[in-house]
Amino acid sequence: MTQDLTPLLLAEVRRLADAIERLAGPAPAINDWDAADCFVWVPANQYLSPVPRPNRVALTLIRGVDHVRDILHENTLRFAEGFAANNVLLWGARGMGKSSLVKAVHEDVRRASGVAVKLIEVHREDIASLPALLDLLKSSGQLAIVFCDDLSFDHDDTAYKSLKAALDGGIEGRPDNVLFYATSNRRHLLPRTMMENEQSTAINPSEAVEEKVSLSDRFGLWLGFHKCGQEDYLTMIDGYAEHFDLGLDRETLHREALEWATTRGGRSGRVAWQYIQDLAGRLRKRLDRD
Repeated sequence: MTQDLTPLLLAEVRRLADAIERLAGPAPAINDWDAADCFVWVPANQYLSPVPRPNRVALTLIRGVDHVRDILHENTLRFAEGFAANNVLLWGARGMGKSSLVKAVHEDVRRASGVAVKLIEVHREDIASLPALLDLLKSSGQLAIVFCDDLSFDHDDTAYKSLKAALDGGIEGRPDNVLFYATSNRRHLLPRTMMENEQSTAINPSEAVEEKVSLSDRFGLWLGFHKCGQEDYLTMIDGYAEHFDLGLDRETLHREALEWATTRGGRSGRVAWQYIQDLAGRLRKRLDRD
């Protein structure tokens, strides 16, 4: 009788084991730090997905933001050399190269210093998993810049509290081997209407606003990006055209670039790059950004 029940008992044990595994979720992945210099954080299994060919341009191609470029470069270089550095918020006009600058500075500092600083992108929807990422980075001992692109929070969004805690590092403090870089169109990461609504409905209005604004205060450096004028825009165009050897005469290049900006409704680094892509396509020339 016992012998007849054995297959049924084994099947039941396997079923229970499978159910427990599903509840526990996927096992943490084994991360290979030598696989790449840039990674994307996958919180489901605490995996750092390597990015073999990051989408970036050379630092010399980023024009019109010289002042903030130099500040970010110096801050990143100090971090790579083992000295104190600040978390950085790059905020301001869209399309002015905020995220491109972060990636370009990371690559330039990594090459110049010879230090294997890693750039780890965390998607906006994964902000709540930052404590797990920090634990992983702290135990790894790797120098890492945690990068949040296009960061902002809307009304009823409480994820900003997780970011505040991660930036402060809680009772242990932020790990010495980690920096936070974030880009945003908003200086305080929160819409002005959100702060105004909080102010109008709170028992103590000033406390409500202070609690929201304190998020951006966690960044030691605020680097502002503003809309570029025509001179800066054409400087960007000239830099791209020279680098990629597009061979168009300067007068025609500028005339076309200004017409392109007019059709796009404004001038920016992104608009300049889009024109260069169009021009290179018409000339049947390839753009190798590496």
